[in-house]
Amino acid sequence: MADTQPPRFEIFRGADAPTLDDCACMTYEGETPNLIAAQSQLVDAMQVRGEYADVPYRREGMSLARLWVKSGFPLPLHSHDCDCLYYVVAGSIRMGTETLDAGDGFFVGSEVPYAYTAGPEGAEVLEFRTTDSFNIKVRDKPVPAWEKLAGTLREGHARWADEQPPVRRMPEKA
Repeated sequence: MADTQPPRFEIFRGADAPTLDDCACMTYEGETPNLIAAQSQLVDAMQVRGEYADVPYRREGMSLARLWVKSGFPLPLHSHDCDCLYYVVAGSIRMGTETLDAGDGFFVGSEVPYAYTAGPEGAEVLEFRTTDSFNIKVRDKPVPAWEKLAGTLREGHARWADEQPPVRRMPEKA
């Protein structure tokens, strides 16, 4: 009889992590007609990527994603169908009036929309989830707002082309 229990100890390596797209653990859901209307501008604006995500660890009931957002990259308002815990490893992010630096983090419950923008050095963020497969629902906004986002992405091209990940610093109490 084969043992179907997951291992109780595992080592994983970041160098072996599939991209979030290759992992196919996140599905896009929801209706965004205005986003679709602005799609051609956004595709053009994303020729130089302002973000990179991979999944170093995934097993039934949990996953760990690693996100690098480059300086000023705006993550649009969205939600997931699972609880998520985020930890800023390096750099900083801005959420509304709050700035989260290395060593800070936040929790977002299932279906709670959130957004953030990477700080001036960009940010490396770890994303812990209570599932191995999850959705993303981007909240639609008026077409001019998507066009403005496309402009922000285009403005980032010159910086992002050669931008390096932020330098890791120990939290303030180390």
